[in-house]
Amino acid sequence: MTTLDRPRTRPRTRPRTRPRTRPRSRPRTRPGCRSGTAGLFRAFWRWHAYAGVLVVPVLVVLSATGLVYLFRFQLEPLLHADTMRVEQPAGVDFAQDLTSQLAAADRAHPELTPVSLAEPREAGLATVVSTVTADGATRDVFVDPWTLEVTGVLDPDRTVSGYAVRLHGELMAGRLGDAVVELVACWAIVVALTGYFLLVKGRAARRRRRPARAAGARLRSMHGRVGAVVGLGLLFLLVSGLPWTGFWGERVQAVATDRGSSLWSTDPGAASDPASSLDESLPHSHAADLPWALQESEVPTSDPGAAHSGSVADVDTAVAVADAEGLRHPMTVALPTGEGGVYSVIGYAFDAPSDERTVHVDRYGGHVVSTYGFDDYPALAQVVAHGIGLHEGRSLGLWSFWGAAAMCVAILVACVTGPVMWWRRRPRGAGTLGAPRGRMPLRRSPLLLVAVVALAVLLPLFGLSLVVVLALDQLVLRRVPALAGFFDVSDR
Repeated sequence: MTTLDRPRTRPRTRPRTRPRTRPRSRPRTRPGCRSGTAGLFRAFWRWHAYAGVLVVPVLVVLSATGLVYLFRFQLEPLLHADTMRVEQPAGVDFAQDLTSQLAAADRAHPELTPVSLAEPREAGLATVVSTVTADGATRDVFVDPWTLEVTGVLDPDRTVSGYAVRLHGELMAGRLGDAVVELVACWAIVVALTGYFLLVKGRAARRRRRPARAAGARLRSMHGRVGAVVGLGLLFLLVSGLPWTGFWGERVQAVATDRGSSLWSTDPGAASDPASSLDESLPHSHAADLPWALQESEVPTSDPGAAHSGSVADVDTAVAVADAEGLRHPMTVALPTGEGGVYSVIGYAFDAPSDERTVHVDRYGGHVVSTYGFDDYPALAQVVAHGIGLHEGRSLGLWSFWGAAAMCVAILVACVTGPVMWWRRRPRGAGTLGAPRGRMPLRRSPLLLVAVVALAVLLPLFGLSLVVVLALDQLVLRRVPALAGFFDVSDR
């Protein structure tokens, strides 16, 4: 084909009058959020995500150890059945007196100093004599109440529940661990509050994503539903646990003390009167050797060289006095220390903090020196006592017990589903964490600013950490491009 045979191309008659440009990008908004709240939503999402990174590992530890602590009375007798479990011998229908049991523990382990004795919580369990070693360590001696046999000695700190308690309270790291737990508790409050904001503001988006079967929609919905329940329970558990903390608890206690109140009961205690005489109406009150059930124990008498006269009360006397005062069994008796010490009998109030009551019994005369109970607590201490009872799942019987257990499991579910959601949506190979971009509009939202400042004032450790976080964000992350990209720092 020659050049003349080629078809002619039609010249362009409508020249392009304006250059091609990329369409102006619209600011991305969260589906279901109005444009005015999209930035706030992203900011709350960002704080929820990064606060979650801080709190999730510790919350997993607290929830798991909380479950162990809840089931400690079922777990420990299974793990230490040879030590803690006893059987009633055939043909024996009465237990030995507590004084003989205490003496049996002392004979078996004279190197230990008894400090208290606790009646068995239920049939089939041994009596527990708590002792201390020469260097101040605690040991529990278990005595068969039927045969007076010492079945074993346990270090309460080295049992499964003992490890759980220490992990739960201070991560087994002393003051530093206590501070970490308190800091995590403060930031967990932030996680809960921001989570509720996301739950409410993102509900329209979730409704659209579920029918479309969008990736991760089901997991996000489950995380939201669990979080809706967990949030309130978590807030309660965190707030009720703060009185135990070293930083917040100590400072609030100091403020309360200055104002004539207290977070805790302030039992003034009592002292025995060495000049008193034992009440003749009590067991072992006679001058001769009136025996106990099987006439196996001698009547306790005064030390002739001591500076007092008359008979001396013992553990059984103290329990009998406390029983007459209406205390509930099983009782725990704190033994006297020093010449002026008393028997302090604590009644069973595990399932009812309002029943908490201690009777101080004179060690020489066997009479009630003083009593101190829930009605004598400062009002603030009464609130804390009920809060602790609910925190430990014991104030409302099985309802609070199983409620606390379910809450621990739900917190574990939330702690797992949150990171899984991030893992599924993370930008692979992008060199960033994939966190939502957004800054808290504190300058444009006075109400939000007041809320943040109030939270920082009420929780000083949170306030200090917040200052550190904001300073790190402004002075480091935003000034180092690599860090700004990795942490998805936003300029808006």
